[in-house]
Amino acid sequence: MPTAMEIYKLLPKTNCGECKLPTCLAFAMQLANQKVSLEACPHVSSEAKAALEESGSPPIRLVTFGTGEFAAEIGDETQLFRHDKKFYHPTILGLIADDAEGLEGMKAKIDAARAAEFERVGQILRVNSVAVRHSTGNPEEFVEAVKTAAAKELPVVIMCEDASVAAKAVDSCADKKPLLYRATPANLDQMVELAKGKSLPLVIGGASSLDELSQMADTAKKAGLGDIVLEPSVGSSAEALENLTAIRRAAVKDRFRPFGYPTVMVLGSSEADRTKAALGVMKYSSIVLMEELPREFLYPLLALRQNIFTDPQVPIQVKAGLYAVGEPDEKSPVLFTTNFSLTYFTVRADIEKSKLPAWLLVVDTEGQSVMTAFAAGKLTPESVAKVIEDEKLKEKNVRGEIIIPGMVSRMSGKLNELSGLKVTVGPRESSGLPKMMKSLSG
Repeated sequence: MPTAMEIYKLLPKTNCGECKLPTCLAFAMQLANQKVSLEACPHVSSEAKAALEESGSPPIRLVTFGTGEFAAEIGDETQLFRHDKKFYHPTILGLIADDAEGLEGMKAKIDAARAAEFERVGQILRVNSVAVRHSTGNPEEFVEAVKTAAAKELPVVIMCEDASVAAKAVDSCADKKPLLYRATPANLDQMVELAKGKSLPLVIGGASSLDELSQMADTAKKAGLGDIVLEPSVGSSAEALENLTAIRRAAVKDRFRPFGYPTVMVLGSSEADRTKAALGVMKYSSIVLMEELPREFLYPLLALRQNIFTDPQVPIQVKAGLYAVGEPDEKSPVLFTTNFSLTYFTVRADIEKSKLPAWLLVVDTEGQSVMTAFAAGKLTPESVAKVIEDEKLKEKNVRGEIIIPGMVSRMSGKLNELSGLKVTVGPRESSGLPKMMKSLSG
């Protein structure tokens, strides 16, 4: 982002106040801090606007493919390390359906991609895309498979280097905004024209070096193509790491515009490819496409992605309130925990193991675990009593008792005084809840 003085030099300097700020210099300072939009100035010239938009745009362009609820957003990243700020757009994981498998085989892969989803700590993790590849199969079946994939809502990657066949596939689903794969040194002009004509993002790859890849991206940009995805060579894990890191560093640190685009890795199904897939999630690949995504590999890969792209400064939280575990009634036990997702789902799972219905009261601790929140003063007898009152617990439950985590047994006396409930100290670890709850029911 340019400095305030650099921005000020490009502004009209009329101090008209139409931007809701007293002077153009004040506007420039706010714009430099990204607190206002350039559109707030009605008198900025088109030349100045173009210059400011270019210099003020993110180091990696935001590219979107697909439409609707499942549209995939990639790029728009600003950091090399997530602890510096955070990463914004989780790596898109996609399953490749190859026309060498025949139409029915491709349809089975498409259905598998659409069905692949899991729940972890309250979030739905899923395969985000399906790629249909034209290799040795029938072009008509390839186009039909693309059409089928587009109807499944997931963003589609059209993998075809024959511009004429790719054009037919694009025509079958252009309204779904697929990602076009790929332009190589041999077909760059044709694929750029196809992507431009349909306003689609285009993968550029097949280059022998990063220098050649940057030249191809620059050529495509000068030809008028805005949405580009780069595919560096990923021959070995070491080469993949080196190339992806070099692209990210050049874009973020050096503001090298030919590398200011998202990246993609296309992999097979070997153990080495699975290592590269995990590497791509951790180190800068915006999209990872694989020929196979077996459940025993997919789940840990999705969990890895969730961990990498969770904001390290904002813990995953659940909403505070009263939750039913099973089908509790007015005499069922009541327990409480914090709103840190991992704590909540661990405690809930241990309650479910008892096979007994219960109420679980969740206290807002800003996403901190029990002991962390207690030590920081975020979990107090007063905060628990307030939730008990807010949720009208005494009206919903006549048991007159609440079970508290053993780690915070010291709050039992004060909580009893504030709430009027009998306070029973539970186990220090929630794994002891099933045994305790069965003893209470007995």
